[in-house]
Amino acid sequence: MWKMTALAGLWFWAASALAAPSVDEFANDFHREFQQKMQKNKVPGAVYVIVKDDRIVRVGAYGVRSVGSKAKVDANTIFRLASVSKTFAAGLASQIEHEGRFDWNDRVTRYVPGLQFRSQAMTAQLKVEHLLGQNAGLVDNAFDELIEAGQTPAQILPKFQNINPRCVPGRCYGYQNVLFSQIETVLLKTTGQPYEKLMEQRVFKPLQMHTASVGYAGFLASKNRAMPHIGTRKGWAETKVVPTYYRVNPAAGVNASAMDMGKWLIARLGHRPQVLSAAVLNDLHTPRVKTADNLQGRTYGPYVSTAQYGLGLRIYQFGKHKLYHHGGLVRGYRTDMSYSPETGLGVAVLVNAQSNAVAELASYFWAQMLDTPAQAVPAPVKRSSKKPVKKLAKKPVKKKPLKKTTSQN
Repeated sequence: MWKMTALAGLWFWAASALAAPSVDEFANDFHREFQQKMQKNKVPGAVYVIVKDDRIVRVGAYGVRSVGSKAKVDANTIFRLASVSKTFAAGLASQIEHEGRFDWNDRVTRYVPGLQFRSQAMTAQLKVEHLLGQNAGLVDNAFDELIEAGQTPAQILPKFQNINPRCVPGRCYGYQNVLFSQIETVLLKTTGQPYEKLMEQRVFKPLQMHTASVGYAGFLASKNRAMPHIGTRKGWAETKVVPTYYRVNPAAGVNASAMDMGKWLIARLGHRPQVLSAAVLNDLHTPRVKTADNLQGRTYGPYVSTAQYGLGLRIYQFGKHKLYHHGGLVRGYRTDMSYSPETGLGVAVLVNAQSNAVAELASYFWAQMLDTPAQAVPAPVKRSSKKPVKKLAKKPVKKKPLKKTTSQN
């Protein structure tokens, strides 16, 4: 009996030794990798946060808030979150939907009558759920070029009547910013409160996210803010804050620090049910559409076997584990947020430069913590040739060099 017990103990020890490290053990290794990656890419400043269950394990910072400045990035320095803002919009909207203010199956035209496609049949099939599920059926980034040209959502909205989705709403994926942001009107019509106020009262304050804000004015109000940088022949150079994507706040308008993101990750892991209940999280985590394009990247691609989109959130099969993720890119910033309720782990990385180091760090974190080896990246998925992709506007606005501010993150 003793021999059997001893052998069982040795087997358990060997299996444990080969398994993923504890997050507390790995935090030091990750911090070293973070510092080395930022030095290699010569980024101005960056920060990360790691959480486990309901606690922040570690916050690490690197560099300065602006090239040429001595002001260092710290745990409370705010960054633009870009498309990671979509996780906040979906969380807020799901909270309000569960109060019965509206239903995911409601027609969008009930709240946004000005949103019309060329086909009335297609218009009638567009539901509120499709706004946040990225499955309205439109080609990727419809009318983003008009946001970048300085137009407002109100100016862009009538242009949807000149186009049709390339599939019936609900059936195919197409990443959106303008359409996604229409959830702001839905929330205004159903609560009577502006988006910024709803986010402050229902998310930021309850979670004690003291430095988080929505919008351009909120960004400028903080003295401890990381300025944007773009690549030049001489290295990273500070650039002006481009306010265009603040016009679509649900899609790209949240500002937050690493400490804020730690609190948000803890809520997303289910430890703040007064803000995000189990039912709300279940809604957010339910897949709405497949997103095969996410299987081709050189960061997450080697580890992900299937990719889907929930509500304001990407859903990856990362080895044997389910991983929830969203990245962001806006002129001068890159962001990445991901978490695993199964393991109780979460990580976010924020950089004040358009460097892919954020995704490289995040995928490194999960490869280690989920004990997942890299696989060969699949060949690019070909677009269907059954129907030609139609132009989104009669007179497309030409984009200037370095003007692109968001991507399909």
